[in-house]
Parts: sequence; C-alpha cells; structure tokens
Amino acid sequence: MSASYNYEIMLVFSVKDGDEGANALLEKFKGMIEANGTVDNVDVWGKRKLEYLINDEPEGFYVVINYQSAPEFQAELDRVLKITDGVLRSMIIRK
Repeated sequence: MSASYNYEIMLVFSVKDGDEGANALLEKFKGMIEANGTVDNVDVWGKRKLEYLINDEPEGFYVVINYQSAPEFQAELDRVLKITDGVLRSMIIRK
C-alpha cells in the first residue's frame, strides 16, 4: 500500500432537495472516503447564502471533511464529485 496523506475537502451541496438531499450526498462521499482511507473529522457548516448564484441557486449546504488516504484516490473522488448531481462546488487540498 502506498503512503497516506492528510487531506481536507470542502463540499457545497445543492439545497433543492432540502437537508435530506444534502445529508444523503454527505453520507455518500463520507462512505466513499472511508472505503479508501480514514475520516478524521466532519464539520457540517449547514445552509449558507452563496456569494453568487451557482446553477441559479442562492444557497448551498457546506461541509468540510478532514481525512487521510493514498494520493491516487483524489483523482477518482474528484471525478465522482464532478459527475454527481447536487454537488455545486468541491475543493480538495493536501494539508
């Protein structure tokens, strides 16, 4: 197994489907990270007003997840985030 690094991901989910939809997306990605690494901390910021409209939506559901995983996993996680409905924005950084 390759080396494991610390990462932080910020997610902004759509609130069109309410808190249930945002929480379902959170559980999906948290499970994906847990299958490929270790989740250290999940910080749910909740519903916030966006600075500008994204897909005609004025609000987003913010979540920050700190986790550890192999560097190869980041490309797959980013790919899945980009094709998943309900994900307005995401950013992965290596700490």
